[in-house]
Amino acid sequence: MALAGTGTAVLGTPATPVAAAPTGPGLDALLQNLHTAGIPGVHARVVSGGRGYAPAAGVADLHTGQPARPGLRHRVGGVTKSFVAVAVLQLVHERRVDLDQPVTRYLPGVVPGERGRRITVRMLLNHTSGIADYARVALDPAGADGALFATRASIAATATRTFTPRELVALGLGLPAAGEPGALWSYANTNYVLLAMLIERVTGRSYEAELTRRVLRPLGLAATGLPGGVRALPGPHLAAYVPWDDGHPRDFTRYDMSWAWGGADLISTPGDLNRFYRLLLGGRVLPPAMLREMLTTVPMAAAYPEYAGYGLGIFWLAGACGRMWGHDGLAVGHSTYSGHSEDGHSVQFTLAENMNFFPAGDARVAATDAARSAFEGAVFDGCGTPARAALWPHRIRNAAVLH
Repeated sequence: MALAGTGTAVLGTPATPVAAAPTGPGLDALLQNLHTAGIPGVHARVVSGGRGYAPAAGVADLHTGQPARPGLRHRVGGVTKSFVAVAVLQLVHERRVDLDQPVTRYLPGVVPGERGRRITVRMLLNHTSGIADYARVALDPAGADGALFATRASIAATATRTFTPRELVALGLGLPAAGEPGALWSYANTNYVLLAMLIERVTGRSYEAELTRRVLRPLGLAATGLPGGVRALPGPHLAAYVPWDDGHPRDFTRYDMSWAWGGADLISTPGDLNRFYRLLLGGRVLPPAMLREMLTTVPMAAAYPEYAGYGLGIFWLAGACGRMWGHDGLAVGHSTYSGHSEDGHSVQFTLAENMNFFPAGDARVAATDAARSAFEGAVFDGCGTPARAALWPHRIRNAAVLH
């Protein structure tokens, strides 16, 4: 399928050969281990050796007992950034945006002073702007210090609070800078709020409308959409849970996602995410020059530059059998891991889970990490590389565990 106006060429380098993933029963067993380790419900879509699998384990909803199953929607968190980056790169291809022009050219006055004149669109896309992540600001009514989701009180407060994009940007700009523009990689949702604002300023249409028009509809992603201010999840979905102080999981399926506008608010399914990355990495979404820009990376962590690199809304992780491209995502109660071979089709997996933010020291943190790593290693390369799982971006910034 060739998408109109996007080009159909693929990258010139061949994909690294990878070993076949386990078959259906083996995948079911691996996800059962993840469920047993502490996640109420998990499901995935896996492609390997030309065959597709849809393993699942546990329950989608603890109240009704509905089993986890293929096709359920969930909030994909930071995976949204790959979609936003595609829309921006389409604008670059149309010569309406220049990657190396300062953000002030498109959003005058939003990032004030010298910083706004030094930060480029590319720096926003690859998280080298030096702007801090607004999610490091706590909204705890008790005034506790820490990140947006550092305490359960903050998680609960954010569930019913509506933010404007300007408020989110102000929170990020009000924090100490993570570094000088262009100097280092530092993940910040603030960057993608600015990019969504840029899309709106350049096109004259809403970010949601442009993402739907440019990406979701042309790619046939029928189960994927944006919340548009609605706190409930549409259609069949995974419920979203956080362990609470009383020992019982708290249901946060209804959640105001304005805190994640522009960078982490997409709703999708593992099947749709696999389709998106298959078309993207296969050269069927962006023209070749734009795809090359997207896949040009900077080190995600200075201590191990050979193991992970971040491009424009997408990253790679090194495995024993080759690079895995994709993104992870964290929303309250939902975690997403989406990894794909370099050609976009030899091996793919997207994993969805419905519990996160375990308390610090909770044994389930180590147990679920180990079970998830076993699944990822078996699916992607069969080479048993569990240490690689520590390099997912939201683990680098240590956002998955409450402190």
